[in-house]
Amino acid sequence: MNLSFFDQFSSPCLLGIPLILLATLFPILLFPSPNNRWITNRLTTLQSWCINLITKQLMIPLNKNGHKWAMIFSSLMIFLLSINLLGLLPYTFTPTTQLSMNMALAIPLWLATILIGLRNQPSASLGHLLPEGTPTLLIPALILIETTSLLIRPLALGIRLTANLTAGHLLIQLISTATTALLSIMPAISIVTTTILLMLTILEVAVAMIQAYVFVLLLSLYLQENI
Repeated sequence: MNLSFFDQFSSPCLLGIPLILLATLFPILLFPSPNNRWITNRLTTLQSWCINLITKQLMIPLNKNGHKWAMIFSSLMIFLLSINLLGLLPYTFTPTTQLSMNMALAIPLWLATILIGLRNQPSASLGHLLPEGTPTLLIPALILIETTSLLIRPLALGIRLTANLTAGHLLIQLISTATTALLSIMPAISIVTTTILLMLTILEVAVAMIQAYVFVLLLSLYLQENI
């Protein structure tokens, strides 16, 4: 029984072929492609409004040099948001519950922000490792601490996204299993657990949206330090 709870986090396979790539590319089919018409339909208008709102919120902390990343951050936000929300549907798979995928997103983007800082303003980027006015005796320890905190950022990004989505999915499955088991034994308790399950599902929808936003927002803050 314990193993079956975690089977939902294993990549589904068809004829021995993992379907995680298909699950990753599937959200692209849900968004309408832009056209050359002056007047668009309601769905395209709503999509454009959401993208503009997301881009505006992500670009507020950045200066004009960071606005070059608007397309990357907006695309990443929509990608994570759609995958997280689609993973809440029954009989689906959530690729962002895999730590390997989240780290594959976090490490290159974090490294890109670091390299941009070292290229454009190396003195300021390296200056974050040693604040001004630090006592001489504390310089080696402080450099080691700041370097460790810098290197742990991509790990924190990937683990945060993985842990929040995994915990929510696992808790939903545990409560739904208890609801089904109690339905024939104690119907009143089953109704209570069903109510809790509905509230938890609403909470998990909010978590899926918030975690996608936090992931991209932290990347934008890392970029802000290096531009």
